[in-house]
Amino acid sequence: ESMHAYAANVYTTVIEELMKGKQRKFIAVEQEFFRLWWDGVATDAQKQQVHQLLQEGRLEFVIGGQVMHDEAVTLIDDQILQLTEGHGFLYETFGFRPQFSWHVDPFGASATTPTLFALAGFNAHLISRIDYDLKADMQKNKKLQFVWQGSPSLSERQEIFTHVMDQYSYCTPSQLPFSNRSAFYWNGFATFPDPPKDGVYPNMSLPVTDANLHQYAQTMVANIKERAAWFRTSDVLWPWGCDKQFFNASVQYSNMDLLLDYINEHSDEFGVTVQYATVGDYFQAVYSRNLTWEIRNSQDFLPYSTEPFQAWTGFYTSRSTLKGIARRASSLLYAGESFFTQYVLKHPGGSICKCKALKQLQSLRWAVSEVQHHDGITGTESPKVRDMYMTNLMYGVFNVKKLMASIIFDMNDAKKNGEVYSSVYPKDSGISEVDQYVVVYNPLAWNITTFVTVSVGNLAVSVYDELGHPVPAQVQTSVESPSTYDLYILVAISGLSYRKYSVKPLDGKQSAFIGRSIKYKRRDITRAGQQSQQLFPVVNNCYQVLFDQSTNLMHSITERETNQTVQLTQEFLEYHVNGDTTKGPISDNYLFGPNASAVPVSKAVGLEVVSGALMTEIRQYFYSNVTSQDYLYAVYTRIYAVPEGYDGKLLCHRIEQEYSVGPLELNREAVLRTSTNLNTKQLLYTDNNGYQMQKRPFKAYVNNTVARNYYPMVQTAYIEDDTTRLMLLAERAHGVSSQGNGQVEVMLHRRLWNNLEWNVNNNLTLNDSSVVRPVIWLILGTKAVTNVLYRTSGLALEHRPVVMFGALSGDKPKLPEQLQQNSVHDSPVTVPPNLHLQTLSIPGWRYSSDHAEQIRSIRMGKQKEGDADFSRVLLRIRHLYEVGEDPVLSKPVMVDLKSLLEGLGSVTAVEERSLTGTWDVNTLKRWKWKTAQHPSKGFFNSTKTSENFTVTVYPKEIRTFFVYFQSQ
Repeated sequence: ESMHAYAANVYTTVIEELMKGKQRKFIAVEQEFFRLWWDGVATDAQKQQVHQLLQEGRLEFVIGGQVMHDEAVTLIDDQILQLTEGHGFLYETFGFRPQFSWHVDPFGASATTPTLFALAGFNAHLISRIDYDLKADMQKNKKLQFVWQGSPSLSERQEIFTHVMDQYSYCTPSQLPFSNRSAFYWNGFATFPDPPKDGVYPNMSLPVTDANLHQYAQTMVANIKERAAWFRTSDVLWPWGCDKQFFNASVQYSNMDLLLDYINEHSDEFGVTVQYATVGDYFQAVYSRNLTWEIRNSQDFLPYSTEPFQAWTGFYTSRSTLKGIARRASSLLYAGESFFTQYVLKHPGGSICKCKALKQLQSLRWAVSEVQHHDGITGTESPKVRDMYMTNLMYGVFNVKKLMASIIFDMNDAKKNGEVYSSVYPKDSGISEVDQYVVVYNPLAWNITTFVTVSVGNLAVSVYDELGHPVPAQVQTSVESPSTYDLYILVAISGLSYRKYSVKPLDGKQSAFIGRSIKYKRRDITRAGQQSQQLFPVVNNCYQVLFDQSTNLMHSITERETNQTVQLTQEFLEYHVNGDTTKGPISDNYLFGPNASAVPVSKAVGLEVVSGALMTEIRQYFYSNVTSQDYLYAVYTRIYAVPEGYDGKLLCHRIEQEYSVGPLELNREAVLRTSTNLNTKQLLYTDNNGYQMQKRPFKAYVNNTVARNYYPMVQTAYIEDDTTRLMLLAERAHGVSSQGNGQVEVMLHRRLWNNLEWNVNNNLTLNDSSVVRPVIWLILGTKAVTNVLYRTSGLALEHRPVVMFGALSGDKPKLPEQLQQNSVHDSPVTVPPNLHLQTLSIPGWRYSSDHAEQIRSIRMGKQKEGDADFSRVLLRIRHLYEVGEDPVLSKPVMVDLKSLLEGLGSVTAVEERSLTGTWDVNTLKRWKWKTAQHPSKGFFNSTKTSENFTVTVYPKEIRTFFVYFQSQ
């Protein structure tokens, strides 16, 4: 609809108008819309004109990702993916590499973004939406521009000049003092779903005529001068446009030309000259002024408020189901990419069509990229648009599952009529007839020991590995449905490898352990104080968790190694919010506006404990009162006992919790509050995009203190006192806050309705009646212990093994040699625990990595269609730790890429590239802006990759390489 009503017309009419006047310019951001136009609408003549305009610098792509991504609730991997996806297209098609950002619309700014944009080769960064009171202060003191060192560890090496837009933000102010009609928006506003037949759009601004030209010019100049007072140089960035503008560019440019020409003809009188410019032109002008700029440290600009009662902290949780599926899809894509890369490298003669496989992966790359939009994963879209994101994600997920299953087939030489299908969700499908097999792929480049869950129809089962050895497993009644059982299989899998397990009906030798259930009486928690506590323990090698039988609530956790005990209770509460704008501030998809403190929801708690040799699951059900029929909320807490001979460090140290929340009543926001006796002084730590941590001291405000102390948790949050830390790890984004000493609360779900005109017109009322099932892992321990565990555990949660099922055809499956060599013994790629193999994929780009050659082939028109390039492997390695965070893990790591990758084949060449792959780091020269630290201006020079394939990865670095292997 956007393409039809608006976006296609922007590109068609803007290109036409730019060709009519050499002075005219235009900037464009999101590649998804541009590519839809380029592939489906543009004529050959228009394509030629785009090439020309880019060469002349009159059309400029800024950011150049698929979308303008959200900064609060997105994961760093997905931000990099969507940037890489857009940059690959631009470089392959035009040889163009964006060098400036235009992040004008995300709701708050993360400190990860400036680092990523610096790593991608950008010279300057531009943001707009930051706290209203902070912006006013910066504006008054001419501090809207600074050099941002977003990463404490990378500091000046990846700093970037940052411009914050003033109070007018990215839209042209439309008031005219001499007319009641609007100004500067001559094409009016786009109408959905169809453009008007007569070409007359609503709200078309007053046209510029001889009669009003002088007054129009005065209005524009007055606004320019007002803004000039807020900046240090005499260059003013005056953005012309707004949301959904320039769909009828001829009427825009013809009016703009008249105004600009008139002001320039009378520049002595006005004291101003004006010109069309791109963002690059503006930053070039400011850079050439040679001023010395202040440095900003790694503090981000979250949360974001637009006025005292408008804290944009609701979207951290809005549409939790979409947030969860977007992350599961991203994680499946990560697994599918490395699985396919290994297949291409190790099975060059395999029967799978590589081009088709690449298309399957591309469908999920596109869907995961698209949903990172600042009105996508944020949950700030209408239900219809949410459904589009969901459909595209599910289609991509289906394609990649199909691809992974067919690769397993091909490598196992299976009979083609057998069946393999895969599951990305822990229990979304299972084994009905026994005697089936389960294939489990570990997408991480470390050995992992964990449990995978499959549904079975029977308690009496045995599990065996490829060699026929029994595998520890536990089976118990399912939480989901009384008629099925959950089978937990203990898997130990080396990095980037898969194992095959067969599940058979009981054969008397070695059966799975059976989890026995004890149900406790429902307790009235309002009378808790009147009864004596009866505590019972649930224990593994790392923790003793005590539950209080008089309330059925958690009582405390003891970390057994240090014998530290923390009092710890959990309860569900709801914030009641207002939906009537006449009665005060509201909550909506974006905003969180609680009426008062959160209210406890349940008066009674039921308890069931299912215990077996490998795992204990504590099932707590929260009811509105002792006699209620149905529970409102549930928590399933699992702790694991790891048998001898298995590396259980990560598994033993986590307390897994899965929640069931919803359907909520209308205008309720549900939180899980964990209260401890840790003296935290109400200090909370939360992550930026799963990349780095931010310190969040509690701040008191005149208004809206609760909502303004909410922060996004993308992957990690923790509270601590002098000795002990409680960490929370998440598999989707949530709002999180510490509203009291020793407390941390996580917003799990929201259901809202309001009558704000904008929300009603755009169907943004968030009447979300779903049930959500988020998972959070808790880790408790000393700072030293949690430091070692939380990075790897967070990734283990993000990238849980991919489980695929199949029926065994005939006799025992024939084992491919590859499986016998690798999976059971050594893994193809293993990195040390402070590094993460961030990307291992075959992008398929056809561009030359030699820039001069790439430009030459585009000029000669050779970049048309061709087969994808399967010989180039994209590799990214990320250092997980900050400088000084841990005595051992924070050290730089020397990596020999040739030996690291020898399990995949023989490496013949390695090229180090910028983050998105489009620059050779040895030719990338970013602008160095003058600061007090560095009084001279100049260029950044990159670190060279040594000749012998050895690189040293420093704390927090993300290093990107093209790797080429000897063809087999």
